[in-house]
Amino acid sequence: MNKIKNVIKNHRRQLKILGIIILSSILFFVIIIAIRRGENKQKYVIYNGENLTESKYPGYKQRINQLKEKYPNWTFTLFYTRLDWNEVISEEGHSDTRKNPFNLIPDSSNYPEDWKCEIDKEKTFDNGTWLCASNKAIRHQMDIRNLLNENKIFQLKELNYVEEAQTNEGMEEITEQTFLEKESIREALLQASKLANLDPYFITARLIQEQGRKGSTLSKGYEYNQVTIYNVFNVNAYGNSKNEILQNAAKYAYEQGWDTLEKSIMGGIEFVKESYINKGQNTLYLQKFDIVNQDGKLYTNQYMQNLLAPESEAANMLKIYKVSNTIDYQFNFIIPLYENMPKEISEK
Repeated sequence: MNKIKNVIKNHRRQLKILGIIILSSILFFVIIIAIRRGENKQKYVIYNGENLTESKYPGYKQRINQLKEKYPNWTFTLFYTRLDWNEVISEEGHSDTRKNPFNLIPDSSNYPEDWKCEIDKEKTFDNGTWLCASNKAIRHQMDIRNLLNENKIFQLKELNYVEEAQTNEGMEEITEQTFLEKESIREALLQASKLANLDPYFITARLIQEQGRKGSTLSKGYEYNQVTIYNVFNVNAYGNSKNEILQNAAKYAYEQGWDTLEKSIMGGIEFVKESYINKGQNTLYLQKFDIVNQDGKLYTNQYMQNLLAPESEAANMLKIYKVSNTIDYQFNFIIPLYENMPKEISEK
């Protein structure tokens, strides 16, 4: 009987040890998975002049330091995307599974021949005046090191409202001889931007980018279902013909009740904030290239197809900050970092 009891006792002890081993193994794998997830999670770190590994992210540090030396009030936030550079370019480039490319360039001789997508080459998109952008063109525009200079850095500016940096005088300058120069419109832009904590120069530059300096059909008023509507942000303005684009944008504006220019501006600002800013896409660059996975998705939530839009909008913003002598205010710039970046900067 004692022998049997000892066998049972030993068996229980062995089962207990086995259970401990199994639980320990499970805990170990859970910890490993958590660590790996933590390593792959995107994060933001304030740059202090030292906390950037040059060997892993070549060509960033010197350029940021030069900007910091010239503009000591500026701050820089390192955005660890955890995304592979080549994978990003591949995702942003041509895909047989998409009806429309993510990135377009104007059908113009101003751009190199190899900026045209190799597959679609002469095929036109949107209103018939745009071509699919090649991977070379995308690499050049997305390579952050090409933006770390005074002329292009505002593509990376955090698009928040900065007290006293954005002024009435600046708004007068940026809206002069545009469809936005009316005083009531300028005031609506400034106040709505402040309320939404958005840079009014960004909002104004975006409107000029979308509508042109003199405005277009959607900013001058378009009749839809017997109602004159406005859609200055071109929300839902997509399609493969001018009429299709106009109808889609008009339908959206009609459903929103944008029957005045002011309503379109106010509603459009809220749209930009809800659809992009609140999802972490709070720079011109990040609104063009959706590399923020805050909403669990990548690449698809882009504001525009125009590959060159961030550069154009940033140039307008920079000009106004210089004219109004507020360029050295406390602006923050978000600097995306990609994995496996080549040492050579992407050429045009």
